[in-house]
Amino acid sequence: MSMLCLAEESMIRSPGILLFALGYAAICMSIASSLGMLLVPSVAAEFGIPVATAQWMLTVNMLCGAVTTPIVGRLIDGRYKRALLLTVLAIVLVGSIIASLATDFGVFLVGRALQGLTFGIGPIAIALARTQLPSPMVPRSIAALAITAATGLGLGYPLTGVLSGLFGFRSAFVFAIVFVITVAIVVLIAMPGGADPAVTRQPFDLAGAVLFGACLGALILLIAEAPAFGWGSAPVILLGLVFIGSLVLWVIVETRAAYPLTDVRVMRDPDVLLANGTGFAFGVTMFICLSVTSLVTQLPSGSGYGAGVPLVWAGLVMLPFSVGTITASRVFEWARRRVDPSLLLPAGAVCLPIALTLLAVGHDELWQLLIGTLMCGFGTGITFGAMPVLISRRVAPWRVGSALSFNAVMRTAGNTVGAAIPGSVFAATMTATGVPSNRGIILAFSIGAGIGAVAAIGIVVALLTRPHPDPLRVSES
Repeated sequence: MSMLCLAEESMIRSPGILLFALGYAAICMSIASSLGMLLVPSVAAEFGIPVATAQWMLTVNMLCGAVTTPIVGRLIDGRYKRALLLTVLAIVLVGSIIASLATDFGVFLVGRALQGLTFGIGPIAIALARTQLPSPMVPRSIAALAITAATGLGLGYPLTGVLSGLFGFRSAFVFAIVFVITVAIVVLIAMPGGADPAVTRQPFDLAGAVLFGACLGALILLIAEAPAFGWGSAPVILLGLVFIGSLVLWVIVETRAAYPLTDVRVMRDPDVLLANGTGFAFGVTMFICLSVTSLVTQLPSGSGYGAGVPLVWAGLVMLPFSVGTITASRVFEWARRRVDPSLLLPAGAVCLPIALTLLAVGHDELWQLLIGTLMCGFGTGITFGAMPVLISRRVAPWRVGSALSFNAVMRTAGNTVGAAIPGSVFAATMTATGVPSNRGIILAFSIGAGIGAVAAIGIVVALLTRPHPDPLRVSES
């Protein structure tokens, strides 16, 4: 019996097994988080609502993910890491069950909101790799986990299309249930339980969590509802004031807190600031690219601007996204040994605005959509691989979880804005038949391209003007 226990303990503490478990969790939950994007037209038809309203299934999912990710990231720096991860998985499981069974759109949105916690799994996996794996394995493992999470997005789309086309859109959420259960089993086997003796108990920053949620929620509601109410209307102005006020208060509270939800002082580091700014901007552009492309793919070819691909095959249009991220992982791994990872950001940054520009110019042919998603995947893989490496080398080990989670929040917040922008554009440019117009699709792609271009220029300027970084310095603040 004792020999069996020793064998189990040895297996649990094997770095290779732990890395496999973290990678499996990251890719499975990334796939699960992408299961909704292709289903907007199907959900609109199922519940008898406009496509612009159905877009809220994406927005509420992203919003919940963005609000809860920093909370989970702060808690993962605490003592009970496996218990926290299993709790998050349990919440996602409940959300998946609700989404698969809901017959009312409001109830369906509750399930989608709970599924938003999937966005916190990737940062948790990266934080655990940073603190639990041997030092020589850390840089490569962090980059691999980040790119693995991005690759999972591209794998989730074809899976969604096949399942939903053959068995209905609810089958995608049933499959998410299976994913969550298998991840929980792997976590139970591969991760050590109990309290981490190296971590001291710290109070939770409730004020910071509430203010951050209010700030992000006001911003998303402002973007989503402004076309309906009018940009100069009282509700929109009120939301703007709530956003600005809660943002200012959040910064003040986090600066003064002894144990902040997010240490904003660390965020002033040039590398960390660059990674977070990049995460937000390219979260916006990536989601606009993928969400609008998935919609155009399914629009009737008779419309003159749709590809007319059936749902069962529509997800395969997103497969080049995964091909692009996998290719980027090879390129990034080779390049990071030869140049500073921050210098790889511009290479990935230029790909997304180019892809969106090409899609704005032409999107009625299948080959155009395939090239656009391929370029989007390559750019995403490079940028997402570089960001966690930049952050982890500049932040003290006991701040890694919250710092990486804040970067994930910036990406998820960008995704949320990227989900809200097309919804707002489509609501303002809808055709008489209730589907997005070609003008709205071109405008959505163009907005994404503009944001991506500004971000790419900003990255280049930041790299040219920042002080020369010391890669060995670790922020203690």
